[in-house]
Amino acid sequence: MAKILVVDDESDLELLIKQKFRKKIREKVYDFVFAQNGYEALKKLAEEPDIDVVLSDINMPEMDGLTLLTKLPETNPILKAVMVSAYSDMDNIRTAMNRGAFDFVCKPVNFDDLDITIEKTLLHVVELKKTLQAIKENNILRMYVDENVLNFMTRKEFETSLLSNETVDATVLFIDICGFTAISEHVPANTVVGLINKLFDLMVKEIIAQNGHIDKFMGDAVMAVFRGEYHLDRAIDAALAVRDKMHAAEEIVYGKKAFKPEVSIGINSGEMISGNIGSASLKRLDYTVIGDAVNLAQRLQSVAQANQIIVTDEVYEKAKESFELNKIGEVTLKNKAKPVEIYEVVS
Repeated sequence: MAKILVVDDESDLELLIKQKFRKKIREKVYDFVFAQNGYEALKKLAEEPDIDVVLSDINMPEMDGLTLLTKLPETNPILKAVMVSAYSDMDNIRTAMNRGAFDFVCKPVNFDDLDITIEKTLLHVVELKKTLQAIKENNILRMYVDENVLNFMTRKEFETSLLSNETVDATVLFIDICGFTAISEHVPANTVVGLINKLFDLMVKEIIAQNGHIDKFMGDAVMAVFRGEYHLDRAIDAALAVRDKMHAAEEIVYGKKAFKPEVSIGINSGEMISGNIGSASLKRLDYTVIGDAVNLAQRLQSVAQANQIIVTDEVYEKAKESFELNKIGEVTLKNKAKPVEIYEVVS
């Protein structure tokens, strides 16, 4: 039901409005409220912010309709006004339109024409509301979905290739906050969420600075993917920066205990499958990377100690000219038949 404010000091107009639009009022298509001048109109708008359209005369006591037009954007930027006046000379019409009037109806009122004008104005208001809602939803979506996914969604072939995939050469990075599970056993849930979000924000800034993207948050861990030129170097630079930020972070005291933020990191590079993984029937998809290279990076993170950045011997061969790495030795990783030789990135 559309709510319409009629602003006019002629009491006869209120009666005519109720008579001419009685069917739409009865069917709850229109709901009319009335004010006798601009001041009363502003009070009504403050009391009833769901008003969609204002029908206003020009010549009224205390505050005229042209002055009221200048006040409307402050009350509700979506609100649209139609001037309904006998003062229909070109100067008044131009002044009204320049001050934001959506349309102008001359008195004596042709109510069929007024009805059409109201419908047209309401349609415009509805479109404005949809646009603002879409912007709001888009801003909310950006809080939950990575920029790379949003860019993918704007492609022309998006809907027809939901389950398609591609093989890419990339680097994947897993970061885990050490000892965070122990905190959650002693700290209120709201405090835990606030703390982990603060630490995640520090990590994300360093990952984005190296043109990586966040694939997902997993409890107290982060998965990030780096593509394009020098993707391995950028991933290692991000990992080093994250470790330094955590090392520089202040100790967090909760009760009689203290928590010093530390991270364990696993990095691997190679071929992986990129695409939408999930169920089209359920309409639940995850735009991510999968493959043995990804699994290995997660396994490397699981054996990394606090403040360690662990890579394989293959990554070592690619990165040794740009970074300082120390050999740790062979470790047995889950689902790996043979031991894997691993290295620690020092700097």
